[in-house]
Amino acid sequence: MSPLALVTGATSGIGRAFAERLAADGYDLIVVGRDTARLDVFAAGHPGHDVETVTADLSTDAGIDRVVGLAVERPLDLLVDNAGVAHYMPLTDLPAARARELLGVKVVAPTMISRAAVGPMVARGCGAVVNVAGMIAFSGPAPAAAGPPRAVYGGSLAHLVAFSQLLATEVADAGSASRSCAPVWWPPSSTPVRAST
Repeated sequence: MSPLALVTGATSGIGRAFAERLAADGYDLIVVGRDTARLDVFAAGHPGHDVETVTADLSTDAGIDRVVGLAVERPLDLLVDNAGVAHYMPLTDLPAARARELLGVKVVAPTMISRAAVGPMVARGCGAVVNVAGMIAFSGPAPAAAGPPRAVYGGSLAHLVAFSQLLATEVADAGSASRSCAPVWWPPSSTPVRAST
């Protein structure tokens, strides 16, 4: 039986690169994204692989609950929490709806999906979670000139880093793992993505 990975934000960028690489490594996949057409293109491009597509908006309770249900029901070997939105603006300019969307996608969704996936992983004694953050997670003490105002965005990524580190200590004795990765830059979604070895 092939290992099973669930990848959020799998239709472009880093999420797609993760999904491509995992497919190449023999994983069955559950790929999650907002764009059904892109999910279908990914699945069609991987004949011979078990690819389940899930359209879900992880800024909403309904979208999160849908993916949480899968994480509970399916024996995941790997969870890649990668979905993201980038609302770079000062807190005072950030519309409430965009703040909620950002926190839903980068804080609430990874927390709740990890919570659902980790229990079964611990019970089986194996499994891993990767939360995709970004270097901005470490920019709190940087001078204002170091980048655009981004308190909520940077704070949401910092949550992923601290959450992953603390979760790793909670599950270490159970044979499970938790990691975060902080990419420096990634090409826009219109740029073709190629997974490398």
